[in-house]
Amino acid sequence: MAKVAGKAYDINLLKRVFEYVKPYKKIFTWSVALTIILAILAPLRPLLIQYTLDKHIFTDNYEGLLNITLLMLGLLILQTIAQYYHTYITNTLGQSTVRDLRIAVFNHITKLKLRYFDRTPIGQLITRTVSDLETISEIFSEGLIVIIGDILQLLIILGIMLFIDWELTLVVLAPMPLLILASYVFKEAIKSAFQDVRTQVGNLNTFLQEHISGMSIIKYFARENQEMRKFKQINARHRDANIRSNWYYSIFFPVVEIISALSIGLLVWYGSKQIILHEITPGTIVLFIMFVNMMFRPIRELADKFNTLQMGMVGAERVFSVLDHTDIEEDTGHLIPDNIKGEISFEKVWFTYQPDQESEEEPHWILKDISFSIKPGETLALVGATGAGKSSVINILNRFYQISKGSVKIDGTDIRDYKLDFLRTQIATVIQDVFLFSDTVDKNISLNNPAISREQLIAAAKDAGAHDFIERLPGGYDYDVMERGATLSSGQAQLISFIRALVYNPKILVLDEATSSVDTETEHLIQQTIEKLMKGRTSIVIAHRLSTIQNADKIIVLDHGEIKEAGSHQELLKLNGYYKRLYDLQFNSTGIEKSAVV
Repeated sequence: MAKVAGKAYDINLLKRVFEYVKPYKKIFTWSVALTIILAILAPLRPLLIQYTLDKHIFTDNYEGLLNITLLMLGLLILQTIAQYYHTYITNTLGQSTVRDLRIAVFNHITKLKLRYFDRTPIGQLITRTVSDLETISEIFSEGLIVIIGDILQLLIILGIMLFIDWELTLVVLAPMPLLILASYVFKEAIKSAFQDVRTQVGNLNTFLQEHISGMSIIKYFARENQEMRKFKQINARHRDANIRSNWYYSIFFPVVEIISALSIGLLVWYGSKQIILHEITPGTIVLFIMFVNMMFRPIRELADKFNTLQMGMVGAERVFSVLDHTDIEEDTGHLIPDNIKGEISFEKVWFTYQPDQESEEEPHWILKDISFSIKPGETLALVGATGAGKSSVINILNRFYQISKGSVKIDGTDIRDYKLDFLRTQIATVIQDVFLFSDTVDKNISLNNPAISREQLIAAAKDAGAHDFIERLPGGYDYDVMERGATLSSGQAQLISFIRALVYNPKILVLDEATSSVDTETEHLIQQTIEKLMKGRTSIVIAHRLSTIQNADKIIVLDHGEIKEAGSHQELLKLNGYYKRLYDLQFNSTGIEKSAVV
């Protein structure tokens, strides 16, 4: 928190925000110009009222009164128009800047390594890209430009007052040190309160995002009441933070009113004596009363607007902390060959998910000295207990994570030498936990790739044996599957993921527990789809059920990140080791899978 507070008024931070204003120089110039115009127009009405009182009303000049009234009406219309465009333009400037910033943030987030998302709550990122960015827009609509306008207006009014009667002005300003002190105390107090509010907003968003996404788990285990208690605690902290900030306002505004009343009281006391002595006119007293109100209103609001500016800066600091995160995917490769054969080799690969740990202790190795090779068109199966390192092999192949030692090659070329986009388009991965977007079946298969036509998509669906079930859906390929494919069964969602892999026509296919969560009938259909997918492609299959990988060209048994055994199904059975024990756990003495025995 201290770090955020320290950067709240960082001029360099403000400069970074204004870097995104450069494309809108014309709008910014107009907003500043209108701010200056409004500051100049503001004192004109009180001056006209003073002139009217002294020159027309007290002298019974009704003809002049009519003319001055029309002039004030015209001035009011001019102020109204200027205020309208000022508000519209400053808000346009703020929202345009935020739009560009939000695009920049989302673009940066998509380039971050998966390691960043492993340790960053999604709710925090949502807060950064939504509500924190909205506070930045207020730098323009309610913050910096408005503050500049208020200060300019104050200086103009003060200059006019000093010019008319400097002694009376000093009397009016006598309570001003009290106002400055009150504003400073309020500013410091509200700063801490606002920072606490932003923190609690982030906590609230994180909790809601996680628990709404995991609502099925909460219901499965009847955790509604317990989670509600947690939510009440988080919500109470959010409420208390807001109440604390409002409490400071409830004290500050009455204090300003009291100081303002004191200033007017001094003005009336001293000014009355001056009127009696015929040293000033009654119109001057009215003018100064109006000026006092015009001075105290922006001063009273100045602390609030200053904190609006500060909250925008706090939001900017949070947003730029995401943009400054350097853990991005480095696309150092440049090779884009016309095609690849699909030969894969791991050579003495060591891997850990914590490569940057500062501790001198030995890293927690996920993979240890892993070496294997797959010829083009061959199928490699990886088996082993949970945590053995099977999925890490896939993550490394897709360059989601960088290895610590060794090398990974495709067609004899280090995968780091291939352009990242090209590499990943050549590898189709089908995982157990299928993710579908809240969109149509068509868009979920093609991923909005305009190069994939509806005809190609339908042909792939027919090859996967899924065309009939898709056609039965309301709207067919235009059916909205809802968030995470909530309206589909797990088997249907899995079939869509297979069509997605098929339509991209990859050279390398990766199946990570792709049939473990479907029923037997659907699994049979998926196995047929898998056979079509594997044909002519290099394949890596991860499976707990050995029945799905017995025909693999090579099977590797992993345990605690090390290769314990490697060979064909029959070769591994003869070794009477790890694989044989796994086989015996899943099959009876007649070779029938135990789960299939009724």
